[in-house]
Amino acid sequence: MSIFERVVKVLVDAKDCDEAAVKMESTWAELELDSLDTVELVMNLEDEFGVQLEMNESLKTVGDVVAAIEALL
Repeated sequence: MSIFERVVKVLVDAKDCDEAAVKMESTWAELELDSLDTVELVMNLEDEFGVQLEMNESLKTVGDVVAAIEALL
């Protein structure tokens, strides 16, 4: 399973969003995630991948998070 697929799984499990709607270019706003949702998502992703993610303004899309995780692995 790719990093993107794993990120999508964590996202779908956390927010019950449509898996088919999640693309690399999807923003958090498009996925209807607010700031609390993104904090929860980051914690879930850290658990999934065993990394420490620094959530900041540069992480605007699903692809940004995938790239950040890839850089840490």
